[in-house]
Amino acid sequence: MQTLDMAEVALREMNATLHAQAEATNQTAWEILNPKGAHAIACGLDAPIEVTVKGSTGYYCGGMNKQATIHIKGSAGPGVAENMMSGTVVIEGDASQYAGATGHGGLLVIKGNASSRCGISMKGIDIVVHGNIGHMSAFMAQSGNLVVCGDAGEALGDSLYEARLFVRGSVKSLGADCIEKEMRPEHLELLADLLDRAGATARPEEFRRYGSARELYTFKIDNAY
Repeated sequence: MQTLDMAEVALREMNATLHAQAEATNQTAWEILNPKGAHAIACGLDAPIEVTVKGSTGYYCGGMNKQATIHIKGSAGPGVAENMMSGTVVIEGDASQYAGATGHGGLLVIKGNASSRCGISMKGIDIVVHGNIGHMSAFMAQSGNLVVCGDAGEALGDSLYEARLFVRGSVKSLGADCIEKEMRPEHLELLADLLDRAGATARPEEFRRYGSARELYTFKIDNAY
């Protein structure tokens, strides 16, 4: 395992070293020490490498990730795994606002709680939160899966498109056009796979599914003033 100590290496140099692995992935395991809440750690990676961050991070850690597996041994600031394309990001602690925002693919695992707007405008990413999520989560979520093993805050799934939301605990309120839906066998199978990949011990049968009522898709003359 290669080590990059941010007490000695500047952020730009550290990220450049990781980016260079897109051309040569002979060093596939990296450890980042002393992150001290720095922003944009391990952003824009595009190689099948493993990066372990030993501490908490600031804004946009793991943003635009492709292929890499990023493990944060602490909590993450706003926008973790923002616009992720593929790969895996695992957070041992909590995540701040808009975790996984606009994510197109890959798996984001939050072993603590997530703040507001988790999964906002998600476009294919899978997000599994072991704890609770805040208000306005999955706002305008287009596709992908958001799994919450705890409770969800206000306005869950507001203006939702075709993303699937699974919540084990209570939901404070549903957003516009978000409704509870039937949990069919294919959803239980999908959920079991996601929980297993995320290392969660909850059972699929304990969850409820939410999705779009599809009432906001088309213009209705009765709504015109």
